[in-house]
Amino acid sequence: MPVTCSGACDITGDESPRGGYQGRQQQRCPSLAWASAPSLSHSPTEPLLSLLVQAMALLDIVFGILQILIHNVQLVGEELDEETRKRMEQRAEMLKRETTRLWQEEEQMKQEQRSQESNSFTWASLLLSALQHWQFWVVAGVLVLLFGLCWWLRKRSREPEREEESSDSDVEEEEHEEENDNANEAEEENDDANDPGMFFEEHIQWPVQHLDRDCQTVRDLMETFILVFQYILSNTSFPVLENAIEVGSTFEGWSPREEDITYRLLVPLKPPRGHIFHLEPGPVWLARNFRIRVELVCTCETEQPVGETRCFLHDLEQDQRRNASFSTLDDLCTDSYLDVQKIARYFQMFVRHSWRALPISAAHRLTVLPADRSCKFCVTRGREKRILIEFFFGVQEGTSDIFVSSQYTEAAYTPSTMWPETYAVAEIKFFSYIARHAQPDTYHLRCLQVCVRCLLGRDFSTYTLKTVVMHLLTTIPLSDWRRRHFWERLNDILQYLQSCLEKKQLNHFFIGNENVPEEIILPLELRVAEPVNLFQHLAQNPDIHEHAQLEFEELRSRLQRLVLHGR
Repeated sequence: MPVTCSGACDITGDESPRGGYQGRQQQRCPSLAWASAPSLSHSPTEPLLSLLVQAMALLDIVFGILQILIHNVQLVGEELDEETRKRMEQRAEMLKRETTRLWQEEEQMKQEQRSQESNSFTWASLLLSALQHWQFWVVAGVLVLLFGLCWWLRKRSREPEREEESSDSDVEEEEHEEENDNANEAEEENDDANDPGMFFEEHIQWPVQHLDRDCQTVRDLMETFILVFQYILSNTSFPVLENAIEVGSTFEGWSPREEDITYRLLVPLKPPRGHIFHLEPGPVWLARNFRIRVELVCTCETEQPVGETRCFLHDLEQDQRRNASFSTLDDLCTDSYLDVQKIARYFQMFVRHSWRALPISAAHRLTVLPADRSCKFCVTRGREKRILIEFFFGVQEGTSDIFVSSQYTEAAYTPSTMWPETYAVAEIKFFSYIARHAQPDTYHLRCLQVCVRCLLGRDFSTYTLKTVVMHLLTTIPLSDWRRRHFWERLNDILQYLQSCLEKKQLNHFFIGNENVPEEIILPLELRVAEPVNLFQHLAQNPDIHEHAQLEFEELRSRLQRLVLHGR
């Protein structure tokens, strides 16, 4: 049944949490209080607050009804009425405390919400308040514009003075530069007039050579030959061929000849599968000599190539196959030592038979030349200049730049199983090292070329002068080998050679020499060895020494004629 209120309620109580007043006074109807409750502002917590307000209003109504019942109920019995009244008063007191707690929570939530809103809008309100003072910003902008205008006018007023000063300084600098240029030109003219290198460059008849073009032709041809040889000799017991190494004066850049230039290369050999090479020292002449002993090794426990699963040493069938076909021990060795002449004959045959399979054979003619310890041939095209190519064979000493090769020795007779030690690879690496660290106009190769050109037809060997120049290149700074020092370096070469002739001693460059660059890899025994005297034969034979001195005087006179007359 709905409850209505027709006037003020005669309910007295303590301080109301909503009224904020003290003392006992007459309370308004709860329904009117709920209806007149102030409306809440829209916020994220509005639904929750609305529910709380409705709950509190409902509690007020219930509390009012209970009080009415307490005052208006007719007592049935005195004991029962007193007990009921106490229970109802306790219930009313509990509801009052609960209502007070809910109102306190509501006030706390409102306070937290107001603090969050004030924090979020602090900077925006400050900025908005600052922007509202537009008069301040207008005045500030006008002041900035006035300051910039004054600075620009002051800068413009000083530009004419600076232009005058800069023009005066530019004129002085130009005059000074012209004076320096004139002085430098005069010095260059004087240097050119007194530059012996320039004189030699213009007056000496240098051999007409096309080394760059011909060297590239030789490289391409040898690469093709090596590829063909590797294909033919694959899966055989022939020594394994590696890429050819360019050696000799032509590839070093100082060949003294104009015609009949020979391009020399070294072809390293590796032992074939199932074999090993042992270097055994032989007699020591001017250089060390070795013999290469070939041995079979067991390959039972090593990884075999595809199609090769047997060991030459322990498999009888494989040994019979080796004997029936080509064999390094049987066809290239003499008494188990690698024979130079047999290898040379096989390679000459390979070159002759594989030539027609090369594309270059369509326009060029090949002529294999006789040679006992190398493979030498000539390639010509019609009536054009011919190219002479000679490649030797070598076995590397460990991982160094020193090889034992099939080159000739200076002895009257060299056994076919003797492999002299060669330093050709180390020499070309040395000249490459000098070229990388020297200036572009360094004339060390021209000095060597002039001296060796004057030696042609003499008993002096070109290797002697080459050794002298290599020693001087490690003792004289490379900056002193430029073109303007040409004549001084020629005199140094002659004086060094003359001193060696007088002392009858010229040390080998790579044996026991501490000045060899570290980039050149030498065996340890060569670095710590005692120097080898290349003029030892002069000390042993006075007649040879006297003849060598006469040859030196002839060399000096020919060099002087070349300097004075250009030929």
